[in-house]
Amino acid sequence: MKITTMLLMAALGAASATALGADDAISAADFAKKAGASGATEVEMGKLGAQKATNAEVKAYAQKMVADHTKANKELMAVAKKKGLEVPTEPDMMHKGMKEKFEMQAADADFNHDFMQQMVRDHKATVELFETAANDTTLDPEMRALAKKTLPTLQQHLAEAQQLEAKLAKK
Repeated sequence: MKITTMLLMAALGAASATALGADDAISAADFAKKAGASGATEVEMGKLGAQKATNAEVKAYAQKMVADHTKANKELMAVAKKKGLEVPTEPDMMHKGMKEKFEMQAADADFNHDFMQQMVRDHKATVELFETAANDTTLDPEMRALAKKTLPTLQQHLAEAQQLEAKLAKK
């Protein structure tokens, strides 16, 4: 892999992490915005991974991202709509750039590994976001309940991504 590609991926990964800790508070509007953008990113990246991955496990993981995040996005939209909150339906600008990088990358073993590395980075940031929301007693109760409900699935996605990424790194 070219050094510029590795640097770009590292920068995107660092930028994709939210600066929220478990003790921080988050507004319902901010949570809806960040969770919506994150969910939209996972659906788009999942579609791309399902299309381009050459490894059957990566392809299956990508398809699971599309299914699980589409369901979670619908649940977020329903709760947010009741609150009059806007939920993004597409990735933010940074994640659009990341997706373009993956669209241009060759469909090979490097793609499989790079894709799973990105899934680990994205899910670490998303788990952190949902942990913050789940632990924030000042957050709207329905939004907090949604975060608590969704968090175990996100943690499972992260664990699966880490296992698969580690497996691909050994090849």
